[in-house]
Amino acid sequence: MFSHIDTYHLRYNPLRDSWVLVSAHQMKRLWKGQVEKQPEDNIPRVRANGEGSNWTYDSTFMFDNDFPALQPDTPDPGMIFCPVHKVMCFHPWSDITLPLMQPAEISKVIDRWADLIVELGAEYTWVQIFENKGAMMGCSNPHPHCQVCPSNFLPNEPALMQTQERVVVENEHWLVVVPYWETWPFQMLLLPRRHVLCLPDLTAQERDSLASIMKRLLTEYDKLFEVSFPYSMRWAATGSYLKEDMSHLQLHAHYYPPLLRSATIHKFMVGYEMLANEQRDLTPEQNELVEKIKQQQHQQ
Repeated sequence: MFSHIDTYHLRYNPLRDSWVLVSAHQMKRLWKGQVEKQPEDNIPRVRANGEGSNWTYDSTFMFDNDFPALQPDTPDPGMIFCPVHKVMCFHPWSDITLPLMQPAEISKVIDRWADLIVELGAEYTWVQIFENKGAMMGCSNPHPHCQVCPSNFLPNEPALMQTQERVVVENEHWLVVVPYWETWPFQMLLLPRRHVLCLPDLTAQERDSLASIMKRLLTEYDKLFEVSFPYSMRWAATGSYLKEDMSHLQLHAHYYPPLLRSATIHKFMVGYEMLANEQRDLTPEQNELVEKIKQQQHQQ
């Protein structure tokens, strides 16, 4: 019998379109692990490079990273250019980490993060703020701090999100995407960009925007095989008759077209699909409609 504790299994991460191997049974290994020791010689405001010290400060404090991963004075930066690499201390005391700080003190850290996004984002493509806490996470300086590293290129993680290979059309308020789990040919999912429960909650501007993107999508359907494209669609929405709290739901619409390869060849949802398991012929990444629309956008 399957057990999520004793049996290894895969879990899908829809945010990254990737699978995670879960091996919870390994928690039974006879490994005692380790506990990090706090440094004994913790001198406030002393730079890690041993050259001088920082100013006296009473809140957050920023200074240049003494050992940046990317250097600003490289002779041939090419496409990689990170002229700024900052370190930001959260608190003047070296033994005060974020969970030990007061909410008002943490708010100052957040405010500084927001300011940095605005300041550096005006000039650089990407502004990466990150924190490594603890020696086992590679932190060489025990003083609680984060790092700020802007760049003129898009790093791998955000670049993966920007590919949008399953986004068909979009506008200010709406997205049309090919769902990863699609079963019908050219199946589409229509979503608002903000959290909306039901159609009556849409603003007048969002309704106009919805009309525009529906016309765009359905026009592209008709153009795909030069025919009035057949489909079934439905709205998934909540109603006031539901007594449960449905605030976790999201308004969306599904489009299910049957045409497969041409105006005359369509997908039959019968036999195995009806009686055993859904089966599809096209993968979302092979979606011809997506490719045609992206080619048109590139030409424009």
